[in-house]
Amino acid sequence: MFDPTKPNLFIPMQFPVNQLSDTTVTMAIAVAQQRHMFGMASTVTNNISYVDEQTVVYPAGLQCILYNIDQKVQRFIPASDKSQGMTSMAVSPNRRYVAIAEKGEKAMVTIYDLHSLRKRKVLTSPDVQSVEFVSLAFSPDSKYLIAQGGRPDWILVYWTWEKSKVMAFTKTTNQTGNPIYQVTFNPQDNTQICVVGNGIFKLFRYSEGNLKQFAFQKTEPQNYLSQAWVSDERVIVGTDNGRLLLFESGEMKSEFAVSMGTREGDRSSLGSVTEGSGAASGPPQVTAVAAYSKGFACAGGAGTVHIYEKTEDAKDFYKKTREIRIPQDQHSTDPSRAEAQEVRCLTVSPSEETLVASTDQNQLYHISLSSADIGKGDFAKFEVLSQSFHHGSVTGTDVCIRKPLIATASLDRSIRIWNYETNSLELYKEFQEEAYSIALHPSGLYILVGFSDKLRLMNLLIDDIRTFKEFTIRGCRECCFSNGGHMFAAVHGNVIQIYSSSTFENINNLKGHNGKVRCVKWSQDDNKLVSCGIDGAVYEWDTRTGHRDGESVLKSCSYTGVAISPDGKTTYAVGSDKTIKEIADSQILRDVDAADMMLTQVAMSHSGRMLFAGTSNGTLRSLKFPLTVPGEWQEYQAHSSPITKMHITYDDQYLITASDDACIMIWKITDKEGRGLKGNKEITYAEEILITKSDLEEKNQVMAELKTRVEELKMENEYQLRLKDMNYNEKIKELTEKFIQEMESLKTKNQVLKADKDKEEAKHEEELAEVMEKHSKEMQDLESANNQKLMLEYEKYQELQAKSQKMQEDYERQLQEMEESKEQALEELTEYYETKLQEKTAQLEQSNDESRQQMREYEETKKQIEEDADREILDIKNKYERKLRDEKEANLRLKGETGIMRKKFTSLQRDIDELKSEIERLKNENAKLQSVIKSLEKDIFGLKKEIQERDETIQDKEKRIYDLKKKNQELEKFKFVLDYKIKELKKQIEPRENDIKAMKEQIQEMESELERFHKQNTQLELNITELRQKLKATDKEMHQERQRVRDVEAMNRRFKTDLHNCVAYIQDPKMLKESIKQLYATYVQDDTIESASVDADIQKEYARQREHLERSVASLRKKLSKDTEIHRADNVRIMQENVLLIKEINDLRRELKIARTQVHDLEATLGINKQKQKKEIPDTAATFTTVSSAQSMGRTQRANDDLNRIIEMQKSEIKKLRFQVKDLEEKVNYRPGSGSKVQLPPMGAVVEKL
Repeated sequence: MFDPTKPNLFIPMQFPVNQLSDTTVTMAIAVAQQRHMFGMASTVTNNISYVDEQTVVYPAGLQCILYNIDQKVQRFIPASDKSQGMTSMAVSPNRRYVAIAEKGEKAMVTIYDLHSLRKRKVLTSPDVQSVEFVSLAFSPDSKYLIAQGGRPDWILVYWTWEKSKVMAFTKTTNQTGNPIYQVTFNPQDNTQICVVGNGIFKLFRYSEGNLKQFAFQKTEPQNYLSQAWVSDERVIVGTDNGRLLLFESGEMKSEFAVSMGTREGDRSSLGSVTEGSGAASGPPQVTAVAAYSKGFACAGGAGTVHIYEKTEDAKDFYKKTREIRIPQDQHSTDPSRAEAQEVRCLTVSPSEETLVASTDQNQLYHISLSSADIGKGDFAKFEVLSQSFHHGSVTGTDVCIRKPLIATASLDRSIRIWNYETNSLELYKEFQEEAYSIALHPSGLYILVGFSDKLRLMNLLIDDIRTFKEFTIRGCRECCFSNGGHMFAAVHGNVIQIYSSSTFENINNLKGHNGKVRCVKWSQDDNKLVSCGIDGAVYEWDTRTGHRDGESVLKSCSYTGVAISPDGKTTYAVGSDKTIKEIADSQILRDVDAADMMLTQVAMSHSGRMLFAGTSNGTLRSLKFPLTVPGEWQEYQAHSSPITKMHITYDDQYLITASDDACIMIWKITDKEGRGLKGNKEITYAEEILITKSDLEEKNQVMAELKTRVEELKMENEYQLRLKDMNYNEKIKELTEKFIQEMESLKTKNQVLKADKDKEEAKHEEELAEVMEKHSKEMQDLESANNQKLMLEYEKYQELQAKSQKMQEDYERQLQEMEESKEQALEELTEYYETKLQEKTAQLEQSNDESRQQMREYEETKKQIEEDADREILDIKNKYERKLRDEKEANLRLKGETGIMRKKFTSLQRDIDELKSEIERLKNENAKLQSVIKSLEKDIFGLKKEIQERDETIQDKEKRIYDLKKKNQELEKFKFVLDYKIKELKKQIEPRENDIKAMKEQIQEMESELERFHKQNTQLELNITELRQKLKATDKEMHQERQRVRDVEAMNRRFKTDLHNCVAYIQDPKMLKESIKQLYATYVQDDTIESASVDADIQKEYARQREHLERSVASLRKKLSKDTEIHRADNVRIMQENVLLIKEINDLRRELKIARTQVHDLEATLGINKQKQKKEIPDTAATFTTVSSAQSMGRTQRANDDLNRIIEMQKSEIKKLRFQVKDLEEKVNYRPGSGSKVQLPPMGAVVEKL
């Protein structure tokens, strides 16, 4: 579903409901992609932010839009599946993530990656009871997120969002539950948070898993609306009474008012704002604050933004430098209405060059912050960022056939014409009445608008919308032109009236609906009209006769939308019963359930292959066509309110949806076969426009005047340039002469100064030498004086040390004496207190005896007193019982009398209260009537006076309106000419821009190809170096082998000469024995060394090959992990080269072994020749060969055992090669002399014979 050729189109998550098979649904359901959206959501807090210097992000409907200001393209981030709307938004400081707070059954925050547009995290918290978050903020390092919950608990949650972990949460509101408006992080501290609300300004710090409040406020609370950190310690806070409060470390440092200049440009208000400066009458609300490096910008007053910059003055922290205002809307009947918008949010671009503002009427404005742009005039003016949007519910839409135009009408009293090819606003105008419906003529030159008072037919001029015919239809809710444009239908209550577009005659009145008609559609041949209404009826009308051809009535359903198939035989209707109905021949063929969702609109493509429906929660459904029971569809997130209108363009490429959220969305649609263009034919749009003759003549006259003026200015400028050239040439001559004279004077001065400098240097050198001598003398004197002082101090130190020793001895003696005296005193005290203790114990025993005696006496007296008291109590009890009986009898008698009296009293009291209340009521009614009479008399007098004043003002305004209309007409004529010139210039520029774009693409492709060649070259260089190293190693081995061959040949020659010399002693046995021993000692030991060296060489070769193979395998693994897909062919080629090199190594080994066998063959041949000369020599040689072979075999066997243990860990190929080498060596060692099958006798037998 994703088209890689269109990277700016984002396909939303699709939610199939009741689908039977994924394959079937995908093949049968049309695909819709978001292309562009006109509108924004002003109710979302912090609803505009920069992503980079060219891209802003803002919410619209259920989408978060990334809008590229330069390229005019949009990318979309859809809301979650069950979202009920967005409430807040925040972009991270590193511009990589956006957090979106969504309303639902539970409040949640969704975080998206702004580069890939993918969902990263969904955050919810069970501690939050609210269904929404009202404010979000990222930490300075973008790792943490805070979210402020809404009613009823107002909980602030602190997240580590990448781990979805709640670090802390706290309640931020006060005891009365006042609302919170905004939360922010300290720009330098992840743990410090600021919260503002109605009467709430709190600072929190995160510590040990808790959010703790610090720096409690002592000032009287105010309604704080907005805030921004201007440094790591200072916060600027705006209130609802136009005050700006500057807090530093939680303490209020300054308070000043946002003062507004007059509209006439009174600059007296642009002074510095100091502490305690008062506000003007009717202070504005500070609804938004945005900080940047030079200061901050705040929204204060209707459509006004104030710029403050830092000052170095200790009293004036910030100075107001400029006011920026929203410009008047010249397309409105009341141009000043746009100036009264309230700025909701401000943001500054990353380079701090641009300021963007969003308003409560869904508009976006921007301005450059550079001094050149702001410094012109008394007040700077905002410019519209992209285009002006609707800010009221969209009540009507229509699409043109011959032009790529969309017409929309809204409750904001505006009519707007959009171009869905260029995604721009072509034309718009505001009226005094609300517009309920709109229809666009197929030619694109006329529109039909149903206002609250009349139905008006209007011309779409080049820069205006003008009425030329009115129809007396009040509050027309539905109207539409026929496909041919020769008729139009308008709904008047429950009657559909058909008019001729050329004669404006009422052709037919279609009566039959009992309730209001909600939707009217023409068939493609204009012979049939289909209507539906709230009475549950769907009727088919014959437009030629006015008769009703078909009907389908279902009173339980209130229909809201209807669509007709291209052949006109089938009708599709949706309504309040949450189903879509397929009706043919007055019968409901299919009734498809919409899964408990009310469908508000339905639209069918002109090809008859695609069917779409809009829902009451703002989503778009692409239905499987033909309809099936149960239904299958794909759902797309679109709007935040019910979809009110849907239209498909004539070429079936685009779907237009409009909603109560004031947004219009353009969808790119394709059917199940991937076809979007109707009939696969290119449609050419008409380019003609309407302009009145008077306007054209005036514009031509203005053009002629301007041309003459341009010619005059050219001549005047040329004359002025010639005069300036002459003046400048004279000035240049004067300046050159002046500079030459000054240069000569400076040269002379320079020479004089050089001479003075040399003199001063010589003088300073002499003075420096004198000072150095003087300092050296003073140093010597100081050293001698200090040495003497040091000796005196040392003597004093010795004396003090002796005194301290003496004093220490005295103190030790005194200490010992004091200890002895203390011990003696302690003994005396212990004796004294022991005697006292004995006396006290004796006294205690005596007191105990006395107390026991007293206890016995007390018990006796107590017993007697109790007996007397019991007797007295009995007497008193009898006496008082008698009295109690008498009192009870009297009490009962009195109670009866009291009850009778109470009843009489209550009845009398009730009568008195009723009479009093009646008197009070009558008095109140009298007072109310008197006050009403007085107020009515005042109102009558005021209204009379007001009527007189209004009559006067109406006359003045009518005069002014007449003058302004004249001026407006002149300006519009001038604008038309300039617009025409701009279009012509754009047409000339477009081919060059296309060529430049093509060239840039070609350059990019060539750069990518060059980079790829560079990578291949580097890889090839690495391969070449590696092969060269291998070649060097092979050459080295070859040289070693050649050296060995030469050594063997030299040894053979020596052996021949020695053997020849030995044969000379054949007659002398002793000498022969000695010479043979010498031969044995010489050549047999050499042979052993050679075999050992051969084994060592084999080990070296094996180790080298192993190391080489390990290195190559490691390097190949690294390369494979990095460039598996890119360099697969290179890796295969390298492997082939490695195989060839290994084969070459094996061939070299074989050649080496063949050379060795040749050497042994030469030795054996030499032995045979000698045998022919003498018979005894073979016996000796045989003995020598046998002994040497036996020894070499033993050594070879041991070496091979060691090698076999190492070879087991290697590859099978190397094992085979080693075994082959071993077999060849054994064959050489066991090989007998050629031409003789007789084995030579052992060495011992030869010696015995000798």
